[in-house]
Amino acid sequence: MNMAAAELSFDTDIKPLFREKDRDSMRRAFDLWSYADVSAHADAIGARVKNGTMPCDGAWPADRVELFDRWVEQGKPE
Repeated sequence: MNMAAAELSFDTDIKPLFREKDRDSMRRAFDLWSYADVSAHADAIGARVKNGTMPCDGAWPADRVELFDRWVEQGKPE
């Protein structure tokens, strides 16, 4: 099976991308461990991880950015 084509899920694939430190730093705006919040803010989160301004202590590697993008492209499956 082509892993790029496999359907992703928030709990299994996306939530683990965000560390507790990331969650704590964003909690005033929204919860990075909440499907509803990440789904609602996916465009802004995607833009920030692509330009390297999120997380605040260093950019994600390309494979993490691509994983997040695939999740969005798949319709943000729960």
